[in-house]
Amino acid sequence: MAYQDHIIQMSQLINSKGGAWTGVDAESVSRMRLQNRFKTGLEIARYTASIMRKDMAAYDADPSKYTQSLGCWHGFIGQQKLISIKKHFNSTDRKYLYLSGWMIAALRSEFGPLPDQSMHEKTSVPALIEELYTFLRQADARELNLLFRDVDAARAAGDKAKEEKLLDAVDNFQTHVVPIIADIDAGFGNAEATYLLAKKMIEAGACAIQIENQVSDEKQCGHQDGKVTVPHEDFLAKVRAVRYAFLELGVEEGVIVTRTDSLGAGLTKQIAVSHAPGDLGDQYNSFLDCEEVSPDKLVNGDVVLNRNGKLLRPKRLASNLFQFRAGSGEDRCVLDSITSLQNGADLLWIETEKPHIEQIAGMMDRIRAVVPNAKLVYNNSPSFNWTLNFRQQVYDVWSKAGKDVSAYDRAKLMSVEYDATELGAEADERIRTFQADSAKRAGIFHHLITLPTYHTAALSTDNLAKEYFGEAGMLGYVTGVQRQELRQGIACVKHQNMSGSDIGDDHKEYFAGEAALKAGGVHNTMNQFA
Repeated sequence: MAYQDHIIQMSQLINSKGGAWTGVDAESVSRMRLQNRFKTGLEIARYTASIMRKDMAAYDADPSKYTQSLGCWHGFIGQQKLISIKKHFNSTDRKYLYLSGWMIAALRSEFGPLPDQSMHEKTSVPALIEELYTFLRQADARELNLLFRDVDAARAAGDKAKEEKLLDAVDNFQTHVVPIIADIDAGFGNAEATYLLAKKMIEAGACAIQIENQVSDEKQCGHQDGKVTVPHEDFLAKVRAVRYAFLELGVEEGVIVTRTDSLGAGLTKQIAVSHAPGDLGDQYNSFLDCEEVSPDKLVNGDVVLNRNGKLLRPKRLASNLFQFRAGSGEDRCVLDSITSLQNGADLLWIETEKPHIEQIAGMMDRIRAVVPNAKLVYNNSPSFNWTLNFRQQVYDVWSKAGKDVSAYDRAKLMSVEYDATELGAEADERIRTFQADSAKRAGIFHHLITLPTYHTAALSTDNLAKEYFGEAGMLGYVTGVQRQELRQGIACVKHQNMSGSDIGDDHKEYFAGEAALKAGGVHNTMNQFA
């Protein structure tokens, strides 16, 4: 609804009360309504799911229209990210948030820092979703509040043209609320547990839920060893549980991202149930590392498979886990992905051990031969050494092409001595274009970095501590932080305004008129940053 329409509607409502509401100003109410566009998390989930569906269709038509996100571990971090995006690009189109289970475990658990093994409180996942959207909605309120103050100033100056321009900006305001792809790990239990948690996440605002095919109680970070996968039917029950949660809550366009960790997972806890040769369970079991045995060689407790009239004994470890054949990871990823898409998934996530476009594309080519519009969410992970990986890729390409690489030591390409070399420059250019190139070649619809703000917080804090506690003293803060905030136009340099002080002052004036005791007067030190 347009700004003036809100005022008309509120005026009619106030007037209908026979004078009892004369102390309530229709325009003030209209401003507050516009500053609080989303009343519930479900409204956010429906709105953002629609955005994701439109973005997916746009990508299918043109792979240059891929989407991106950064993982954020606190509402303030997510808020500042979206404020920065609007400042630099004038739009939040195709820019999302990612909620990382790794960062919740490391930074938001009441147990303290934990590894990414589903040991944190599962309620902390929907809590962070709600927190992120609380801060994004506050960013809306703050930015609109600044526009409303400018409208008032233009009116006071009698500048009608400026007032109309500002009101147009209000009517065409783009919210900071964007889709969140939220990590539900392996579901934190059985399918019912997955469903219950998914509901809480959706009610908090999540329109996209990412779930992985590991065993819940053995879940590991995608870049750790010792990963254990589950048979497809077990995983698909959880996928369906998430879909049921979306549908129950009326989020028909909700997005499910199914992640396969099979590339790096060499173990399974279960042998799949199979009813006929070639069925899904039989295909899963076909990847087990087995040895043929005769009945007289069986020993107490052996598990045996019957395949094509042969008795096969899967290799079982002392941990009671079964081992997959070495080198079967890519084939398992392809089967996992196709099966997920054929059973309700919308997007795929293949966790790889390095950022190599042709490796990813090789699997996606096979998947798209069966499901032509298959699309990936891809983790541009900080666990990859991007510099070393891409320098080695360039080295290998040059070497294969017969180019002289004698000036380079492949094992030491991370060294700073290679920063200014031709090889270093080409590797950096490949890193720069990785997202666009892989979106076009490998079907990657969404690029995310799982833990970027974990690393940026550590890096910036280290730089500040080094200067402030060293000889620079207070100058370390001023030159490294405040002066940069001012010159780069960082919103939170006015931290009182960022925290809602000006919004609160305006509310006080709505409520109490001239009697309002406001914080933003002449003696507010934030005026030094006007």
